[in-house]
Amino acid sequence: MSSNLIDGKEISTSIKNNLKLEIDEIKNNFSRSPHLVVVLVGSNPASLSYVKAKEKACKLVGINCHVERLEETVSEENLITYIEKLNQDDQVDGMIVQLPLPKNLDKEKIIQKISPYKDVDGLNNENLGLLASGDPRFVPATPLGVQRMINEIGIKTEGLKIVIIGRSKLVGIPLALLLSSKSDQGNSTVTICHSKSKDIKSNTLDSDIIIVATGFPHTLTKDMVRKNSVVIDVGVNRIEDNSKKNGFRLIGDSDFHEIKEIASKITPVPGGVGPMTIAMLLENVTKAFHININKRL
Repeated sequence: MSSNLIDGKEISTSIKNNLKLEIDEIKNNFSRSPHLVVVLVGSNPASLSYVKAKEKACKLVGINCHVERLEETVSEENLITYIEKLNQDDQVDGMIVQLPLPKNLDKEKIIQKISPYKDVDGLNNENLGLLASGDPRFVPATPLGVQRMINEIGIKTEGLKIVIIGRSKLVGIPLALLLSSKSDQGNSTVTICHSKSKDIKSNTLDSDIIIVATGFPHTLTKDMVRKNSVVIDVGVNRIEDNSKKNGFRLIGDSDFHEIKEIASKITPVPGGVGPMTIAMLLENVTKAFHININKRL
């Protein structure tokens, strides 16, 4: 891998190896593994792929992962009843409702039904509130993975100017809270840009780190990047490519091949943020296990 590429696979492998040791110890002490339930509604191809990757990663570190597959026609009432059943189950430590959900289901209403103590995606309002207050319980896995990645490559964020392009509840907002927090991996000056921002380029050219998370290819172009800045690309976009066996290839939200020539560090897509997201999910599930056990001691 090129010297300025940030290898998310390598960093995440190290994290997972350490987690496996911790989970082996948990099994010895408590005679069971951390238990994650993933609720998958319908058969969205991207969701199927993500869930498969989560199952594989859980198995690798020793987490018990159960995928509950529900028909796309499931009623909101039945889905909420199932979630509430999982909330009451002492043997279930963490829970995820895989997004996106079919249009007939109210995503926000359903997410808020997940117990904040089992919400390993960190999307429950209670957990987002704790993050905003500086006392996080569960942080969404992608922002947590970006923060850890920056730290693991030896960048101290204190005093740095960071621009985040994208203000989603899943990435942009929690990441801004993390990187500006009073902590060893925070203390930076964060600017959030979005579709209504004027002159995003002037902000990115004045930044030390640019994080792009919009879900649209070519959001970040070469002329928007200052020489030797760091670029973290969170986006994953499928584009047609007849030269590939599956007919598509994955690209991020930045013009990677041009920007890598001027950035001091940049994440590839795939192989950058994606593996870190899964590693942080595994850490959240393990944390949920300890919370669950301590509540019952």
